[in-house]
Amino acid sequence: MPAASSPTAPSAVSVEGVSKTFRLPHQQYSTLKERALHPLRRTTYDELRAVQDISLEIAEGEFFGIVGRNGSGKSTLLKCIAGIYRVDTGRISVAGRLSPFIELGVGFNPDLNARDNVIINAIMLGLSRKQAMARFEHVVAFAELEGFMDLRLKNYSSGMLVRLAFATAIQVDAEILLIDEVLAVGDAAFQQKCFEEFFRLKREGKTIVFVSHDMYSVERFCNRAMLLEHGQMTKIGDPRVIGRAYHELNFGKLAHDAPAESHSASGTAISDAWFENAGGERVTSASQEDSLSMCFEARFGEDLKEPVFAVTLRTDLGHTIIVARSDQHSHVSGSFKGGESVVARFAIPNWLTPARYLLTPSLAREGTGEDALALVEDMASIVVHGTGSGGILELPIDMRLERL
Repeated sequence: MPAASSPTAPSAVSVEGVSKTFRLPHQQYSTLKERALHPLRRTTYDELRAVQDISLEIAEGEFFGIVGRNGSGKSTLLKCIAGIYRVDTGRISVAGRLSPFIELGVGFNPDLNARDNVIINAIMLGLSRKQAMARFEHVVAFAELEGFMDLRLKNYSSGMLVRLAFATAIQVDAEILLIDEVLAVGDAAFQQKCFEEFFRLKREGKTIVFVSHDMYSVERFCNRAMLLEHGQMTKIGDPRVIGRAYHELNFGKLAHDAPAESHSASGTAISDAWFENAGGERVTSASQEDSLSMCFEARFGEDLKEPVFAVTLRTDLGHTIIVARSDQHSHVSGSFKGGESVVARFAIPNWLTPARYLLTPSLAREGTGEDALALVEDMASIVVHGTGSGGILELPIDMRLERL
């Protein structure tokens, strides 16, 4: 795959055709006795191709996201960039001093107090002892642990340990930061404080490579992002596009893909979307016993025959719950003239569990429905309230007991 790059600045990180494979033995010996009893037994292996032929360019000062499901190769790639793993093939070039936020607190001694650990860890990260001592007060203030510096680390909570390790790591004078979801155990206030620190570093021209499962953070903070699946790069570009691809990979696709830009000139558009109750009234909330209709209004910019109307209902987390299309069950939508408007309604029994749901209306040409003319993602929302069992749907269930 050719390298993808940002044209506005020189490269801080260059990855060219990088692959990394791990050998996983079928039989492992845990004692010397086992080896002595089976001296001629051959060790066989499975191969895990964690990273496969990745090429990309990350520009100086860029906040770059790497996303993918568990086991997709995100952390392996980051460790290859950090130099923790040696690549099997390819080449990685880094222009500047690098600080990996991959496993914070590595090197901390639990039997020493926090004060000594901060100094030792700062020196391990590349500071001189004089620099470590001079920045000690900044570490303590950022971590908000002023009253705990004489406490041994084995008595720290996991959250306190991460705060101390992060506050120490950001003191390193690095141009490139590698971040591998190290803030997952921090509380919300500290996570926000860390992100504010990232923005400060970015304003100073630092380069940040950010691995995360949190698509909200990726879309909010990153300039670009890439999606990995089975060790291969499947997409790279705008964070919102990558976030949607990630959700589709995990939770299912929308009824249609986004329309091509060439279709916008035709004038076909979706102007409104809403939910209705059984009485035809627009609603933004409903109880579980209420019937619902998912509705949208579209205006045609050209003559169309048998267009495909569709709606996709998703949760706040991006899970696809319902995909309904007018061409299902041999339904015929009819013919429409350019300039004509129409309202599409999809009635459903409300078997949804209590939560907030988002409606994406779309319109496509006849046929497979892949040639989308208009789509507005998450255009309307509704809150369903009730008791709920904790599942995704509250289906009507007929339960019977048979005594034996």
